[in-house]
Amino acid sequence: MDETTAYLTGLRLSGRRVVVVGGGTVAQRRVPALIAAGAEVVVVSPEVTPAIEGLVGAGEVTLHERVFVPADLDGAWYVVTATDDARVNELVSRAAEERRVFCVRSDDPARSTALTPATGSAAGMTVAVLSGREPRRSAAIRDEIVDRLRTGVIDAPARVRPAGGVTLVGGGPGDPDLISLAGRRALMAADVVVADRLAPRALLGELSDDVELVDVAKLPRGRSAQQEEINRLIVDRALAGLRVVRFKGGDSFVFGRGYEEVLACREAGVPVSVVPGLTSSVAVPAIAGIPVTHRHVAHEFSIVSGHLPPGHSESLTDWSALARLRGTLVLMMAVENAPAIAAALIEGGRSASTPVAFVCDGTMPAERTVLSTLGELAHDIVAQQVRPPAIVVVGEVVAVAHPGRYAARPG
Repeated sequence: MDETTAYLTGLRLSGRRVVVVGGGTVAQRRVPALIAAGAEVVVVSPEVTPAIEGLVGAGEVTLHERVFVPADLDGAWYVVTATDDARVNELVSRAAEERRVFCVRSDDPARSTALTPATGSAAGMTVAVLSGREPRRSAAIRDEIVDRLRTGVIDAPARVRPAGGVTLVGGGPGDPDLISLAGRRALMAADVVVADRLAPRALLGELSDDVELVDVAKLPRGRSAQQEEINRLIVDRALAGLRVVRFKGGDSFVFGRGYEEVLACREAGVPVSVVPGLTSSVAVPAIAGIPVTHRHVAHEFSIVSGHLPPGHSESLTDWSALARLRGTLVLMMAVENAPAIAAALIEGGRSASTPVAFVCDGTMPAERTVLSTLGELAHDIVAQQVRPPAIVVVGEVVAVAHPGRYAARPG
């Protein structure tokens, strides 16, 4: 087959039998998309990968754990042959031809009656690319088109405008590449963007000039009044029929006060949805090379807000209980109160030699990691000029990531 003469079409496979012959990594790549299309997927193979075995166990795929026989294609609408045996692939191809069933041969596109394009979705459309016998080129072209659709470089024809509502978008730890695709789509479709200081600022420059941008970091009055004003703002704009994105750093529900905004919308009868984001409490240490768990070292990790010091009348944190845990503590909004927190943890039983890492400006160009211990922390914050935003990691996982720094510390 000459790929340049292929006739592209979209198959509606929902509820229709599709047979995949072979259970290796090629089949593993093809099966999920077929499941997503609603097909009744039948895999025929003496052996399958653990991933396909998991799909079988979940009831998403039917497995015939044996060699292929032509009768396997009876009633099929579409066939993919993905074995490493050319003779089997040829047998499948012939059986499909006899039954007038389109067949993809993963080993030999020239002998296929169907080809699998590189596909992607953006702006409510699916893009499919075939570029001869060069799958990497097809994928590269697909990625370029999809990226341009997502960023608005290619102006897709407008769809029916949705009614006003609010979408809470978690932007991740700061690097604009770490926002989810769903988050970016919601952001680029907004009429109004209500942004926090820690939301990925580089993405704001991609907004259309007619999008209203509200920087809530600069709203007047105190913290409590500020949240009330944010609630009022997003509700009012949505009731006016506008698409509102409440744009935050990290994840909206991890110390982001996001659920207060959900409740405000529901009370006002405003449709509200949530796009989760990578929480900085896990993503920032990971980017800095620090795991929050590690086998034989930490079997649990706790994410704690440090915006109030131990002993504060409004604090809900039991610092003595946290001190007795052996796993990792991840502290957010804790730079100012870190010395008091360290003292409380030591008083509660944690060793003064417990490793501590401050990951400052995580995922951003100015990112740096300051290493310390609970006992040295108060001094190092001043000496190293540690400033917010920073994620504080407390526990042996810091030593796992930086063994040279902690090799000589006492037991």
